[in-house]
Amino acid sequence: METGDFTALLDPAIRVRRVAGVNGLDMQILEAGFEDTGRPTLLLLHGFPEIAYSWRRVMPKLAEAGYHVVAPDLRGYGWTTGWDGSYDGDVASFGMLNLVADCVALLHRLEKPKVRAVIGHDFGSPLAAFCALIRPDIFSSAILMSAPFAGPPAFPVGEAAPAPEPDNHAALAALERPRKHYQWYYSTRKANDDMLRCDQGLSDFLRAYFHVKSADWPGNDPHPLPGGTAQDLAVMPTYYIMDAGETMAETVAPHMPDAATVAACDWLTEADLAVYARAYGRTGFQGGLNWYRNMTSDTLRAPLRLFSGRAIEVPVAFIGGAKDWGVYQVPGALDKMADAACVDYRGTHLVPGAGHWVQQEQPGAVVETILGFLRETDGTVTCNG
Repeated sequence: METGDFTALLDPAIRVRRVAGVNGLDMQILEAGFEDTGRPTLLLLHGFPEIAYSWRRVMPKLAEAGYHVVAPDLRGYGWTTGWDGSYDGDVASFGMLNLVADCVALLHRLEKPKVRAVIGHDFGSPLAAFCALIRPDIFSSAILMSAPFAGPPAFPVGEAAPAPEPDNHAALAALERPRKHYQWYYSTRKANDDMLRCDQGLSDFLRAYFHVKSADWPGNDPHPLPGGTAQDLAVMPTYYIMDAGETMAETVAPHMPDAATVAACDWLTEADLAVYARAYGRTGFQGGLNWYRNMTSDTLRAPLRLFSGRAIEVPVAFIGGAKDWGVYQVPGALDKMADAACVDYRGTHLVPGAGHWVQQEQPGAVVETILGFLRETDGTVTCNG
């Protein structure tokens, strides 16, 4: 079975293997610290457009600290198979509850009844949050990265009909410079082909996309937004609030780094980039985009209201890049995470010199923060997995 042909790029401490029978998936995982079956386990969940390979720079140090570290290619990504990648297919299978089931099923296949921490980046962050919210008996603690968790969607309160949500999409489109939200663009039928078959080619698209959301791009100067109006959101860069007539590939193309900048990028070498290009050249983007479709659809998100009013009870910390707009893209979410969504919140850590890809850009600082959290919570959780 093809694994992506990137094993030579990995630290020798990391192995690649496949785990069959994972909630209908044949899942590929990266694994470190597997030699001692008694180690506590860390489960690392990637985001978009990433794969398990995105954790390569932190896994050896976490294993060296005494942990069994597992990073899967999640449903819709990389070399994991068994999912429907068509736009008109089973989009509900990419819903959050089934993604949590994927994580639980993987742990069962690995014979790990409990994990010391679930750690999620980007779209892996809400997945990690829901893992901890729904199954605190399995997920002893959580570290959320780059995307704050404001809590599950709520049921309307009281007998009166709920006030309709403001139509920010219409308001964005009506701005003097018409705009659109990237998450709703990602939910459209055309988004996959726009990126997969873009004029600049898949590799250059990915290079520009990773660059423009990193600390290497000088245009990133994130800060909290005063509110969630169209005018407030339009302050963010166009990779979040896009120009209305452009695709994502067209949005990032002007920010393609020059050859000297690429050569100096030690966190994403050309060999690293080729791994991503092979992965997405093989699968396309639709699997990952189906996650967005579940998030932007009120109907598909409705089952999560079952957890309305429930907060995460296990210890939680947040890590983000100091140059990452993702920390602030949902106004108020950072405060809600600390004040309401988590019972035992252990702090916000913004890493200097990192943008959105914090665990790739500044792996040393991320490992130090993770290990500090694990030490701090060592006496407050129990774990035999």
